[in-house]
Amino acid sequence: MGKINIDPAASTPIYKQIINDIRSSIADGSLKSGEQIPSINNLADELSISKDTVKKAYAALRKEGLVDSFHGKGFFISHPRDDSKMNILLLFDKLSPLKQVLFQNFNAEIGDKAEITVRFHNQDVDLLEHYLDQTLDQYDYYLISPHFPLDEHIQTRVVRLLKRVPNRKLILIDRNMPRLVGNFGAVYQDCNQDIYDALGGGIDRIRDFSMLNVVMVPGSLYHTEISAAVKRFCKTYRVKARYLFGTTPQDIHANELYLILNSQLDTGLLQLVHQIQNKGLVIGKDVGIISYNESPLSEIVLGGLTTASTDFGQMGTLAARMVLSGELSKVRCDFRLIRRATF
Repeated sequence: MGKINIDPAASTPIYKQIINDIRSSIADGSLKSGEQIPSINNLADELSISKDTVKKAYAALRKEGLVDSFHGKGFFISHPRDDSKMNILLLFDKLSPLKQVLFQNFNAEIGDKAEITVRFHNQDVDLLEHYLDQTLDQYDYYLISPHFPLDEHIQTRVVRLLKRVPNRKLILIDRNMPRLVGNFGAVYQDCNQDIYDALGGGIDRIRDFSMLNVVMVPGSLYHTEISAAVKRFCKTYRVKARYLFGTTPQDIHANELYLILNSQLDTGLLQLVHQIQNKGLVIGKDVGIISYNESPLSEIVLGGLTTASTDFGQMGTLAARMVLSGELSKVRCDFRLIRRATF
């Protein structure tokens, strides 16, 4: 792009001069959609002005929808938007097969009625704050997966940040937050109850095993809540259980069932399978496995992996229907035990 021109002696504030210059360059075609503009630091140095002045100008341009910012990449001239369509921000915690299923169903239900932007906060509350700082008032709906560490300070901060989004625009995905009060939407699973109900549906087979091993994988945000629900189930149905963080060869025994609380297919499940096979045991016959959360590969893995899972396709469809109708509510998605060859 060409040099941005300012006049320090003019009566117009410098930040407004920057705004006007960029507006004019967009209007006359000097700046085109997708073209990068200088960073805040670079423009401040180039014009010998304060960074706060540039930041104020860029914030105003973002609010007008003329400039977009991308974390780690910089500032760009926005692509023209179709005002006849809704603008939706999908802010997921991370990319996974489960989120892909959710997005595919959401996108299929929305059709051509919206433009969708997808971002990932990686369970980092600082990144959540960054995205909200950059995008508030730019979207018609904010669909956010509020998956963050359960530390009290972090959860309090997440609630405070989510309150910045107007209730009429906010839909929580995959987890509800009872501490967040308001008439926002939520399409969620209930970690405190879902697994209890799902295991109850398989109690006939569970009782065939001498022990239920509950394998908690380091890095899982909700293993504490889920394992507490499993403990209630075991107490109610008088099922003998053992709780493990990962498995060793010494934890593998014939006629036992392993419930692995991984969020998706990962090294924890692979490790368990290798240990079982190294002992010469047959999965589905000598031992059983139930994996927490369905994956597109579950039908194929191990001849059919039994899962206890939320219906992520339903989650995406229901969230899209809320957007299309404008009627926000809180809906607990279906969660079920899908029985296959490993159980």
